[in-house]
Amino acid sequence: MNQNNSFYAFLVLVLLCAACAVGTGRKIAEKPTLYIIGDSTVRNTGEGAGGWGSYIEEHFDSTKLAVSNQAMAGRSTRTFIKEGRWDKVLSTLRPGDYVIMQFGHNEGSEPDTTRAGYRGVLRGTGDETKELTWKDGQVETVHTYGWYLRKFVNDAKAKGATPIIASMIPRNQWQDGKVIRATDTFGKWAKEIAAAEGAYFIDLNQITADKYDQWGPEKVGSYFPKDHTHTDVAGARINAASVAEGIKQHKKLELNKYFLRN
Repeated sequence: MNQNNSFYAFLVLVLLCAACAVGTGRKIAEKPTLYIIGDSTVRNTGEGAGGWGSYIEEHFDSTKLAVSNQAMAGRSTRTFIKEGRWDKVLSTLRPGDYVIMQFGHNEGSEPDTTRAGYRGVLRGTGDETKELTWKDGQVETVHTYGWYLRKFVNDAKAKGATPIIASMIPRNQWQDGKVIRATDTFGKWAKEIAAAEGAYFIDLNQITADKYDQWGPEKVGSYFPKDHTHTDVAGARINAASVAEGIKQHKKLELNKYFLRN
């Protein structure tokens, strides 16, 4: 084979590889993606506010890992699924990707057909359900907080992705000089589901609460300019750093290899 024929053969091979990549909807050497789902403490576009999911990418090498923050303000585990937001994530989730989920702030109301009950879930991790019939006749089955987390975890695994459950960040609420934690409720249930389903767990509630306890109410209060739940950008970056710390606690979690090395 002469030099020209060798060149054309090589060119044909490159074009065939590119065509195969396009045909399967995949790019050559495509980066894995870290998907983040949650509520307004994870993604908050309000003026002067911030969610940690918008700043976690500052800890990673963007040339090796993409970050997609799909969290939405006001959502609970139940409504994130009900509104099709989880299906949107699943439609692009691929083997080798990661999903961090952090919910719990919007789940507390009694689930019913009122505006207040639209996003509430049943408490705990069991299989209890509640049937709701809406004004249009639509019947909705409401599950426990743990049931919804379990669905996120198992759906992600089915796609070949790695699920990571994070407990909810603490609110700016204090008792006897200590931040009130979610160790008996949503934080506890998140940990239980992670253990039961073989997902990684980040105790974000504890990691950040430990920092708050050291700093005290006055300093911590400066990060919550409007209410006891939503931080400013500086507070969001603190929580993003807590998430990074939680990831690093799991030495076998391959997500660690994408951190920036300072």
